Amino acid sequence: MGATAEQYLRQLDTGRRPDLPETTAGTLRLDVRDDGSTNHWYLTIADQQVRVTRSADDAELVVRADRAVFDRMARGGLHPGAGLLRNELTVQGNMQLLMLLRRIFPGPDGARHPHELGRAALAGRAGHAGPETTARDERS
Repeated sequence: MGATAEQYLRQLDTGRRPDLPETTAGTLRLDVRDDGSTNHWYLTIADQQVRVTRSADDAELVVRADRAVFDRMARGGLHPGAGLLRNELTVQGNMQLLMLLRRIFPGPDGARHPHELGRAALAGRAGHAGPETTARDERS
């Protein structure tokens, strides 16, 4: 079944994250609704690190959703942008920070970063000259 959002957030504060932009900094508060109450998770992002605390303090971006929605994000089953478009979550504040959530939460199983896919495609072209390349070279 995978991790819940709470389990994922508790282990998140574990050092440098090279997948985060070096120059990006900000604060996010995740308001997780569950059975009539709301749990608050406060994320501070700076120097490619994410510090997680439990706080209802004001943040530059506040993201609100039911626990089930955050649990799906923690398992890689929901992209934050898709959740926003489907009205599964609401946001208030600096929308640019919303895109950091897609880097903080895992992607779907088997997902690869676009840069990694591009490097693999270029390496494949360099290591293999297909028949179309050979035929074109012979005509020249």
